[in-house]
Amino acid sequence: MKRFVWILLVLFVIGMNGCTKKSEGRNNELVVCSPHPVEFIKPLIENFENSTGISVRIIQGGTGEILERIAASGDSPYCDVLWGGSYSNVLPALNLFVDYHSSNEEFIQEEYKNREGPLTRFSDIPSVLMLNRKLLGDCVVEGYADLLKPELKGKIAFSDPEKSSSATEHLINMLYAMGGGDTSSGWEYVRQFSANLHGRLLSSSAQVYKGVSEGKFAVGLTFEEGGANYAVSDDTIELIYMKEGVVFTPDGVYIVKNTKQLEDAQKFVDYLTGKSVQVYMSEILNRRSVRVDVSSKGKMLPKTSMKIIPLDYSYIAVEKKRWVEEFNTIFITGVLSPLSVGQ
Repeated sequence: MKRFVWILLVLFVIGMNGCTKKSEGRNNELVVCSPHPVEFIKPLIENFENSTGISVRIIQGGTGEILERIAASGDSPYCDVLWGGSYSNVLPALNLFVDYHSSNEEFIQEEYKNREGPLTRFSDIPSVLMLNRKLLGDCVVEGYADLLKPELKGKIAFSDPEKSSSATEHLINMLYAMGGGDTSSGWEYVRQFSANLHGRLLSSSAQVYKGVSEGKFAVGLTFEEGGANYAVSDDTIELIYMKEGVVFTPDGVYIVKNTKQLEDAQKFVDYLTGKSVQVYMSEILNRRSVRVDVSSKGKMLPKTSMKIIPLDYSYIAVEKKRWVEEFNTIFITGVLSPLSVGQ
């Protein structure tokens, strides 16, 4: 297996180095904002710099925070590219980004084609539960309903939906799954789930999967890759695809309007959607590709083996902000006036 990984790494670097001539004497940086974890970003950025000669500066932060900064920067953009951020989070901010269709668009899965103009899909991400079997013991967790068990009170890792795309996606997933497709019927579950958090709400996606892996929490609500990176090397970590249904949401790579590095930004989008990067991402980084010619392997359960919940993104774009505000109201109210699960 180790030999296979090294071979794939070598082929990845060789393949990408042959794609583009290195530009000489560049002083300008391509500034890329991203909510992705550093261990995910680093190898892809380093290879892009080596193969193109384009220098990249990364600014990390939550998707919501980055979008706010881009919006506030106006004609002097805060960054040139947003790499990451789920489709449902970025769609309402469509006007912040410029139209661009990558050179790889013909290879993108039909459901993830860039029909809007600025929204190039990069990877396919389901919401999952990440379990620490050592802490759970005999407690069975197969889906959202199990998170209401009294023995899990205060042992669940969940991040603030205002700051974390993965938390927003889980909130959307909960409302659809626990409302039987009627999001307005899912709020009673959200109220009970919030009470079982026992006043603990984390500030980033990374704190969720790291907290579960470090034994601070028995269960975490996260995205697939965040949990899979630990599950591949630790038998006590397990990923669960909620039996009530799973929401798949693509994230993307988006070029910020008024960037002065437009050509380099376009190269970056083409690079990330290219087959070499998408194969590397799927095989090594445990994230699903959006291309038709790249399959998912490892710890990633086939889509055919789970119940998938279809989404109406236009509806979500209208309602999402209100949903996040409603969740925070429920959470804060619960902290001030604690309720027991099932009350």
